[in-house]
Amino acid sequence: MARPKFVLLPSHQLEAFAPLLGEAEHARVLAAARDARERFEGRAIWHVSSTLRGGGVAEMLRSLLPYVRGAGVDTRWAVLREDPEFFRLTKRLHNNLHEDPGDGGALGAAELAAYRETLRRSARHFERLIHRGDVVFLHDPQTAGLARYFIAGGATVIWRCHIGTDDPGDTALRAQRFLQPDVEAADLCIFSRRSLAWAGLDPDRCRVMAPSIDPFSPKNQDLDPACVAAILVAVGLAADGAEGAPGFSRADGSPGRVERRAEIIQDGPIPVGARLVAQVSRWDRLKDPDGLVECLASELAPADNIHLLLAGPQATAVTDDPEGGFVWSEVGAHRAVLPAPIRRRIHLAGLPMVDLDENGAVVNAIQRRADIVVQKSLAEGFGLTVVEAMWKRRPVIGSRVGGIAEQIVDGESGLLVDPRDPRALARAILALTRDPRRAAELGAAAHDRVRRRYLGVLRLAEYADLLTALEATAA
Repeated sequence: MARPKFVLLPSHQLEAFAPLLGEAEHARVLAAARDARERFEGRAIWHVSSTLRGGGVAEMLRSLLPYVRGAGVDTRWAVLREDPEFFRLTKRLHNNLHEDPGDGGALGAAELAAYRETLRRSARHFERLIHRGDVVFLHDPQTAGLARYFIAGGATVIWRCHIGTDDPGDTALRAQRFLQPDVEAADLCIFSRRSLAWAGLDPDRCRVMAPSIDPFSPKNQDLDPACVAAILVAVGLAADGAEGAPGFSRADGSPGRVERRAEIIQDGPIPVGARLVAQVSRWDRLKDPDGLVECLASELAPADNIHLLLAGPQATAVTDDPEGGFVWSEVGAHRAVLPAPIRRRIHLAGLPMVDLDENGAVVNAIQRRADIVVQKSLAEGFGLTVVEAMWKRRPVIGSRVGGIAEQIVDGESGLLVDPRDPRALARAILALTRDPRRAAELGAAAHDRVRRRYLGVLRLAEYADLLTALEATAA
């Protein structure tokens, strides 16, 4: 059983947000930071998750926690490193909570015993680190079984669930029953959306809090067009000839440069004048990358200037997602059997994850190069890549499911379609490629919506209020 990885977090200053927030809102954030600093003096706030890279939870923590440290609060992040069998089981739970059968495996007594035994052993690594009075946030199904051990040690435990479905059926409910005794051990549960809260939990111990982004991170910071072009050349998606340099600012403010090539499947680079439709996500069947390939092949074939780019982490880089390699191979095999004129318009990219700042800069460049960003998820708890693309003023077409339907106001800050209707998706893509002015209007409105609702600094004040209320209740 490997020791958890303890992430070294930088410290970022809240003053950077002053130009993005109104005076009153910024003052509220600074006041919450002062209160939190005084309240948690001598104590720590922990976050425990299952992966350092490749998913929305990791991205959110990497964006948010440095500002908590910048506010003067001792904040720490630990990442579980369990064996592959444990992550196969928790991937099954992940899929089931989305009402998807996943690998079709059982969630019986044997699986529950293995899950709890793994986390019992994992809890030992924290015995001398988490103290009475500390606050621990446990993220998603992989960590829920730790709650009872940290509670016993005198910590306050909050389980944060980022996934689920609005309409749980038998499959989702069996996953909830599997986890519920461990989830109920926590002092509080937080869901990304109200409709995801489990019916069997005490509503007085459930809260709602949306994920958020850091607009200054390598994934979201401004990049000029020349830099975007140079980054795409550097990773192998575009032909040589870019005039700029593939540079960016790292999370700590130091200069960075994109140097690693991506794992690319394509017949040739993306043409300079092509209308590019891009989706950035894990290689996960619930993101339906295969459905996007089929949409281009069956519905967009006549529009020969439209290219599709599917990008995600290199398939073996996300330790808690054992299905990623299979999905990457499936999508590549589907593309390979298409006629050459269609195949040449489909580009697949597995992005290096060795340097997470560099990876973020590449995602940033891909989304900024895209004329349209899509998120064709079949199920989605929230979908952080949608907010990231909206921040970049991209017109986004998302599935009318889960958290995507809350981020996008249909027809105002993006478009929503039925994810199982490829013709509707194609119509939406064609409409925006034929009306650049409309696309730009949607992108501008999307950016403003993110500024008002989904910046990480806004969550800091919510967290401070939440912890204050929780301590008052406990007293």
